[in-house]
Amino acid sequence: MAVSLNGMKVSQAYLEGKAVKETKALMAELCRQFYTLGWVSGTGGSITMKVHDDSIPKPHQIILMAPSGVQKERMEPEDMYVLSQDASVLSAPSPKPYPHKPPKCSDCSPLFMKAYEMCDAGAVYHSHGIESCLVTMINPLSKEFRITHMEMIKGIKGHGYYDELVIPIIENTAYEYELTDSFAKAIEAYPKTTAVLVRNHGVFVWGDSWISAKTQSECYHYLFDAAIKLHQMGLDWSTPDHGPIQSARRGQRLAGESILSVKSRKADGEIDPFPRCIVLDIEGTTTPISFVSEVLFPYARNNVGRHLSATYDTPDTRNDIKLLRSQIQSDLEQGIAGAVPVPPDDAGREEVVAAIVANVDAMIKADRKITALKELQGHIWKTGYENNELEGIVFDDVPEALEKWHALGIKVYIYSSGSRLAQRLIFGKTNYGDLRKYLSGFFDTTVGNKKETQSYVNISESLGVDKPSDILFVTDVFQEATAAKAAGLEVIISIRPGNGLLPENHEFKTIKSFSEI
Repeated sequence: MAVSLNGMKVSQAYLEGKAVKETKALMAELCRQFYTLGWVSGTGGSITMKVHDDSIPKPHQIILMAPSGVQKERMEPEDMYVLSQDASVLSAPSPKPYPHKPPKCSDCSPLFMKAYEMCDAGAVYHSHGIESCLVTMINPLSKEFRITHMEMIKGIKGHGYYDELVIPIIENTAYEYELTDSFAKAIEAYPKTTAVLVRNHGVFVWGDSWISAKTQSECYHYLFDAAIKLHQMGLDWSTPDHGPIQSARRGQRLAGESILSVKSRKADGEIDPFPRCIVLDIEGTTTPISFVSEVLFPYARNNVGRHLSATYDTPDTRNDIKLLRSQIQSDLEQGIAGAVPVPPDDAGREEVVAAIVANVDAMIKADRKITALKELQGHIWKTGYENNELEGIVFDDVPEALEKWHALGIKVYIYSSGSRLAQRLIFGKTNYGDLRKYLSGFFDTTVGNKKETQSYVNISESLGVDKPSDILFVTDVFQEATAAKAAGLEVIISIRPGNGLLPENHEFKTIKSFSEI
């Protein structure tokens, strides 16, 4: 007998074969582990994963799913359901004698299938761990869980230590299948998330494999537990320095200002004095253009050859060379001025380095905002900061403003064409010391070109704000301001010494100092 998976015939022998059996055994083993962690006690929680097979496209792979209402720590491999990609049952477990209940596929199956469909997941786990429940109850009105500057954030796909992790929270229902619509909407609203919290209930976590889902589940539960303990200590888990909890007065009136005055001010089109998030450009906004053009760029340009030769065999440099080769090949095909072919590695280190130096010099002179160049520059600057040959420069009003916004509970992010590494270096060692404790995260050109509206849409989705206007973007570039405004962000243009001229009648609010915000 054979069953059809999207037109492909899968035999009964395959359903009873080694790959399916091993995946069933793995699921039973994981359920025992999850039980000891408190994730699936009292028959709660569940688990599902696909049977990995290189010969079958991932969307069409067989799905295994745990039954509902059973003692998860006592499950055996033969207790698992086998499903097709459209959730049709291909194989069901045999009934067990009293006091066991008749077998029933997981109540979570509609949500599991949404994760497979919308996120290309390879495995999905549903935990009832107490920390995943309690963390949603600390603020009953919150629609998200946010945390930053914790080492275990690095275990979540697409996140680093300095990033802000945002997880949507949906409201619980009497039956799990009733969560399906709100679960799907959360995934749509937070396309980069790999988890959804359910208030007073638990968490769903997925990954592209069972290992990825397991690793992330462990990291999520660690972060939930850390947040609860920090809250018990009176510390704010969502801020970079995890300092004392402050009442952020966001959206509330200024001291001594009447509610009528606030309404009048907003009716006149003035920006809310307490935006939810502030996103800052660097060059010409927090930092003089001259520092970038007269210090950073020349340092990178003058040290490309030395850096590449000294670090040629390191993983970072090998990856930089790979990115540059791809970019240069594209430039050659498009006839970009200054692009020259890079010889293969077997031509020798000196020849490869010389060709890359020539290309990079042309890219820098053209002030190109491309990821391959920015990654290399970031690594060159890192060496410069480590050797005390570089020090970041910020305008005098910047540190005080960052400290003030931090005290008000406003999240501050950086969005620059420089790599995230380069951004962290500038703010990590400045003429005012390390300012990274005031910053919640960094965005670079991997989120999109700064003059394109979609980039700011992507940032809004990443930050998980209720509406784009909850974000204030500050830049010195008119085209960036226009793109951000088109995405719905509030925008202010920074007027600093050395900045370019703005078009007449541009209609944007301008400032000469952050103290004016």
